Amino acid sequence: MTRALDFGRRPAAAGPARSMVVFLHGYGADGADLLGLADALAPHLPGTVFVAPDAPEPCAGNPFGRQWFPIPWLDGSSREAAEAGLDRAAADLDAFLDARLAAEGLANRDCALFGFSQGAMIGLHLAARRLPELAGIVACSGRLLRPEEIALTPARPPVLLMHGDEDAMVPFADMAAAGRALDAAGFEVAGFVMRGTGHGIAPDGLSAALAFLKARLIGA
Repeated sequence: MTRALDFGRRPAAAGPARSMVVFLHGYGADGADLLGLADALAPHLPGTVFVAPDAPEPCAGNPFGRQWFPIPWLDGSSREAAEAGLDRAAADLDAFLDARLAAEGLANRDCALFGFSQGAMIGLHLAARRLPELAGIVACSGRLLRPEEIALTPARPPVLLMHGDEDAMVPFADMAAAGRALDAAGFEVAGFVMRGTGHGIAPDGLSAALAFLKARLIGA
């Protein structure tokens, strides 16, 4: 049985929603951590509704935050627990997308994911496995999990990888590694380097994400 996810929502700025952006937060944060990005994006995406779910588990490394799955080198969990947590959280997120798209009267082609850090990881993982294909995914400061499986996944949504070149949390090199694996598997993939940026989303990165979303969302 999947777990219901609490979430925040910002309605479309103009009329009924014709597209949806789903923010996926990082380890130890919650949906509200990214939902504020809607303030900057909404004026340029007037037909878009924004939603930001909270990850399904309390964070072992931060009692005030949430996690999508355990991270062994941060919380001392086992590799097996992390792998099982990823699978379970992906099923939760998949069910959440089904429910929210139905509630908004939208389809997969109308929906893009915007993930940061651990949210980028689970977003990439799910987007490659969800059919029909999503409109795209912005994956910021994350990495591609289970890269050995990516050539066998059924979906190929467009991907924008973004990363700060001074990231001390998730190595900058992980962006290039993900890009190579996705490109070899036949994904349409682009990369954007946030120069002088650590583990965060810089203004130029947000502008790159906006351009990506505008190009791919119906009614954007």
